[in-house]
This record gives sequence, C-alpha cells and structure tokens, in this order.
Amino acid sequence: MPRFYSVAQVARMFGMSPMTVYRAIAAGEFPAVRIRGRLIVPAKAVEAMVDAAVADGSVVDAAAWTTEGA
Repeated sequence: MPRFYSVAQVARMFGMSPMTVYRAIAAGEFPAVRIRGRLIVPAKAVEAMVDAAVADGSVVDAAAWTTEGA
C-alpha cells in the first residue's frame, strides 16, 4: 500500500479533475504535503476520511478534516 498519492491519483479516486484537488489544497480544504513544489496526499488521510464517512454513514467535509487533523 502506498504512503502517499499523487494529486492525479486522488482526483481519479474521487472522480474529479486534478485541478479541483489542487484548488482545494491551495484553499486549505484538503490535506497535502509539499515537497520542493510537488504536492502529495498522505494515503492515511484519504483512508481516514473514507473510514469516517463509512463508519458514521455521513458526509465528511475535507475542509473540516484539514483543521481537525487526520
């Protein structure tokens, strides 16, 4: 299992465009790590958001998730 996903991989997983993910990251609405200009998304954060949505049977707001921590 990967430790990080590229923005393109996350976009495919969530069925959205990479630009939408980049915009969410830039707005502080989606968790990411910047390494020398490249953005990567921790797999743990994606998995935790999915697990929370499934366990609670509710919608997880990624923007709230970034401020609460994964």
